[in-house]
Formats: sequence, structure tokens, C-alpha cells
Amino acid sequence: MTAFISNKLIQPTSQAPQVVPRISKIKERMKTCRVVSTTYSLTKSNRFRPSYTTKVAEQNAGFVGDEEVQEEFKTLSHLKTKLFQEAKGINRGIFGVPSSKKSDIETLVKLLESQNPTPDPTLNLEKVGGCWKLVYGTITILGSKRTKLGLRDFITLGEFFQTIDVEKSKAVNVIKFSARGLKLLNGKLTIEASFKITSKSRVDINYENSTITPDQLMNVFQKNYDLLLGTFNPEGWLEITYVDETMRIGRDDKGNIFILERSEEATV
Repeated sequence: MTAFISNKLIQPTSQAPQVVPRISKIKERMKTCRVVSTTYSLTKSNRFRPSYTTKVAEQNAGFVGDEEVQEEFKTLSHLKTKLFQEAKGINRGIFGVPSSKKSDIETLVKLLESQNPTPDPTLNLEKVGGCWKLVYGTITILGSKRTKLGLRDFITLGEFFQTIDVEKSKAVNVIKFSARGLKLLNGKLTIEASFKITSKSRVDINYENSTITPDQLMNVFQKNYDLLLGTFNPEGWLEITYVDETMRIGRDDKGNIFILERSEEATV
């Protein structure tokens, strides 16, 4: 994963003209494009985790026979604007989203990945470093897990931030919470990890430690702390499939997708 109250974001180009074609139309055109498959290997520390194959639209693949679609997606800003629009109002996908919405988001993700302006992100770490806010992810908390963690009524899930320190090869994930039963007590789960570059686009992530503050919030999660940590623990590998000045997309060894936007909030 990468895997974040008040913050001033460097916003995507939300003022871009709303001329993006329907997602269904985009999907039809994507069927005419070739794809490149990448099979990821298992890590030694994650022997029970399956291997996934990610299909990404080929670089420079065109939308055959539709000049309108070609024109509308001439710039990355249109794609990014549409993706941010699709991710609004779904609480980052943490409690699940309709399959059609999920499919629409993944279609836009693949289009962006096919036009990644930074194909070698680990060789350009200045674009990766800094603070990022999670916009959408495919990690979900559903059913009994959500009930055990008190995330139905008692605990409210706040923002997710990730701070990357490229000089120290460290990543700090911060997940914020508020507890209504404790006079709207605000707190956070902080997970620290180290990372090691393994390719031009991939890093291995190793969990180091975690804390919950304040103590009152830790008392709330104490019984199910392993469940909470297991949900957000970023250990494994992460493929950075898209990064520019304001957006980053990654895929991990568990098949998850993460979409983040750059933030100015200091989390650590």
C-alpha cells in the first residue's frame, strides 16, 4: 500500500472543460488496443499471497476509428480530472463500491498507466517523495471486519496520508480516526516502514513499527489491533505504475490499486 484534518491540497486541474466521453465508450475503444501482461513473483516473506497478472493498455495504443475519443484524451489532464470525479463520494472505496464504478475507475487507471510520464519512477525519486493523500484504493473493510473495528457507528474513518522520505528510504502511513463515543476524540494509526528499490518501478516494503495515539483510541482498538494492523500493513512489494507532480498510482503484490494526490499536510 502504500499505504493519509484540515489540509491544503495541490489540486488536479479540476477546472478542465468537462468534455470527457462516457466511460462505456472508452471501454469499447480499449478493446481494440493490445495489452501487455506482467506477472509478478511472490516475495519470500509472503508465501501465502497469490501471484497476480496486471494488464495495462499498451503505450501509445490508439482508439481505433473514433477521432472524438482520440481528441478528448489527448492530454493527461482530462484523464486525471475524470478519475478524480469518479473517485468522489465513495470514501476512497474502503467500504466497497459498486462493480460498475470499480470497473470505470480501473479503466481510467489503465489509460493513465499507458501514458505514464515517469516510466522509471525509482530513478526519479524527487517525484515520489513528499506527502500524499489517498484518493482511492481497493483495500476494503466489509462485513464482520467492519463491525469488529467499530467502523459502522462508533468509529469514523478519516483521511489517509503517506509521507515518503527518499533520503532515509522510509514511508510513514497515517490513518486518522474519530470516536463519537469519546466526545469526538480524534486520533491516528501511524505505520512506519522502510523500502528498498528492486527495479526501475518497484520497491520492496518492510514493516517496522506502528502506534495508535492517543491512548484512549488504542484502548478502543486493543482487542482487534492485529485485525486493524493487518488491514493497513503495507509490507510486500509495490509497483509504481504512474507518477507526476500531483498524482501517483501503485499496484501491490496483493492485487490492490492505490490512487494518491499530492498534499501539503505534514503528517509526521
